[in-house]
Order: sequence, then C-alpha cells, then structure tokens
Amino acid sequence: MPGSGLILGIESSCDETAAAVVERGARTLSSVVASQIATHARYGGVVPELASREHLRAVVPVVRAALAQAGVTLADLDAIAVTNGPGLAGALLVGITYAKALAFANGLPLIAVNHLEGHIHAVLLNERSLERSGPDGQATADLEEALALVVSGGHTHLYLATPTDGSWHYALIGRTLDDAAGEAFDKVAKLLGLGYPGGPWIDNLAIHGNPKAVPFAFSHIKTKLHLAGAAPRTKAAKTAPIAALDPHFLFSFSGIKTAVLRYVELHNLKPEAESRREALFTGIDAPVRPTVEDALAQCEPQTLDLIASFQHAVVGDLLKKTFAAAESLGVRRILVTGGVAANRELRARFTAEASRRNVSVSFPTLALSTDNAAMIAAAAWPRYVAKEFAKSDLSADPSLALGR
Repeated sequence: MPGSGLILGIESSCDETAAAVVERGARTLSSVVASQIATHARYGGVVPELASREHLRAVVPVVRAALAQAGVTLADLDAIAVTNGPGLAGALLVGITYAKALAFANGLPLIAVNHLEGHIHAVLLNERSLERSGPDGQATADLEEALALVVSGGHTHLYLATPTDGSWHYALIGRTLDDAAGEAFDKVAKLLGLGYPGGPWIDNLAIHGNPKAVPFAFSHIKTKLHLAGAAPRTKAAKTAPIAALDPHFLFSFSGIKTAVLRYVELHNLKPEAESRREALFTGIDAPVRPTVEDALAQCEPQTLDLIASFQHAVVGDLLKKTFAAAESLGVRRILVTGGVAANRELRARFTAEASRRNVSVSFPTLALSTDNAAMIAAAAWPRYVAKEFAKSDLSADPSLALGR
C-alpha cells in the first residue's frame, strides 16, 4: 500500500462545495469550503437547481485550492473520496463526476462515502487529531463503540457505531419521522422574519430570551399501525420500517414548528415578523449584511422569549432521547455531530448531562460541524485500508441509507 496516506475528499451533497486533503484519516492538511448561503438566502432555503449550478462553478477552483493549501499534487495522493449520498441528486452528481474524472485520469482508486458517515467521522477526525495515531491511522477514538447523534438541516439520526477490524459498522437506533431538527430551526427562523440558515440566528438570539416563557412540550411518539411497513415521511435517507425502531428513540419536529406558528398567530406577531424581514433583508445583495445586533434591535422581548423557548425545547428533546438510548444500549460514549452540533446551548447541556451521568460526549470543531470534505476524506481512510473501492458506474444515491 502506498505510504503517503493522503486522500482528497470532495463533498457536494447540498449547498457547500468542499474539498480537503487528510492524512490517514487523522491529520487535516487542507479544508476549503465554498458556501452558497448568499445565493439561497433570498429564497429562505436551498434551491436545488441553483445549488447544482453553483457546484459546477466552484468544484474545480475549490479542489485546486485544497491541493495548493496542502502543498501536494494529485500525484502525491493515495485515493480520491467523494460523497455519493444522501443529498440533492444534481448537487451530488457534480462532485461524483469530477471525482471520477480525476481518479481515472490519475490512476487513483475512488472511494464512495455516505454523507452521514462523514459527519460521524468529523468527530472521530477531531479526536484522532488530538492524540497519537499508529501507522494505520488508528487511535483510541477508533477502539470504542459509541452512540452517534447526527443532527443537521436534513437529518436527525441516532446510530450505534461499532469499530470492527479497523472499519466502522452502524446500526440505526432512532430518527425523525418528519422534519429534521435543523430544518425546524430554519423554518421557525423564516417564520419570524430572520435569515437563512436559521440555526445561527436562533442560537445567537436565544440567549437574550427566557427559555421557559413558552411551555413547549413533546408528546410520546406512538407507532402508527398504517406506517408499520413504511419509511418515515422525510426527505432524508431510506431506512428500516418504523416498526423496527423503538418509539422512545424517534423524533418529530413538525409539531413544535406548528406550535410556534400558532403562537405567532395568537399573539399577533406576524406583522412584527414581516417588518423585521423587510428591515433586515431588503437589499440582501448589498455589501453590508445584517448582524445579530441588527436583528436584536428588531426583536421585541416576547419574540426573544419565543425563540429561547423553542430552542430550549428542541435541545431538550434531543438530549432526553439520546441519553435514554445510550443508557438502554449500555453505551458510555456519545458523539454529537452535524450542523446543529454547533449550537451553543446544545453543547453546554449535552456536556453537563454527560458529566452528571459520567459518560463521555464529543463534538466536532465548529468548522467540521457543517458540511465539509475533511470528514469525507477521514471516513474514506478505513475503506482505503480495506480496499473498498467504488466501481466505475458509481452514481448519486439521493436517499442512500447508513447502517442496517
């Protein structure tokens, strides 16, 4: 096996074009991300056709920048890794097509990586970087099973991640039945006249409100007989039938989104939200974009209380079910990853609860929480060692599942 241990990762599953060079799944030499937030902000969400177009513009310069930043050439690489799902079909195809061309032209093996597995390896990459790794890239981070919560704009999943013979295997424990947690953040932010993506706006404004002002609650989820053999109603990956999962570890965020809407209507907050949106985002293409301070000046105390209460409830539900699953499985290690893992309240409350229960909890760095290619290259390393290479007919799988 060649000795450089360098893998170029390419990620284009949604609205970020990313490339990174990672050594043996443990040391990040470069990580470049071209964000499309400015493109999609005016629409309050990702427009798939625009996302694909922006990936086409960005993928070549982003890969070149990642190689230059790492100080390497294509000839120095051992392999190329690319996200093949889940995600937006057109967006995925841009990254896959370019990765296949690079691999073929340079005689390099191509490794297909599940985007969800990439998020889990974002945490493992951070853990590996903090300790000494052996020649095969293994570290303590790769020796103990963990319960992984992947929570982002498109996904809310719980996996039991088990290391076996240098590779990782995943068992689905729980997931959302409808909206992902990050999607609920985005939709509530849009409802309140805030920007896209909504998570950072909610996170930054919540600290100015009373988290117990509005008593949101999550009811126990009961398995519906008519859905026993069907997949959940989500945009995310296909999965096992609902009946195969413990209802105690299922999530649902469409209800709290609706509850926020009802609160806004009942307390006549819609005019304020419309006024806020006009004040903050009229002329969105202007060089000076609105800040948190600008948004704070446009929010009445009642709105700040609503924001704080919404975030507190969502984080509380994620925390409750994650730790309940860990206790049920006898797992002493929890990994929290995905875009929502950057939320400050989530990190603080998960850390405090882990300390109280005497279990470990780990997060990716803030840069690795959102979509990036370093996590794709890191997840590819065990597959490279095992010689699990993609076939020449590799294509996008928008609903690609992880685990069994």
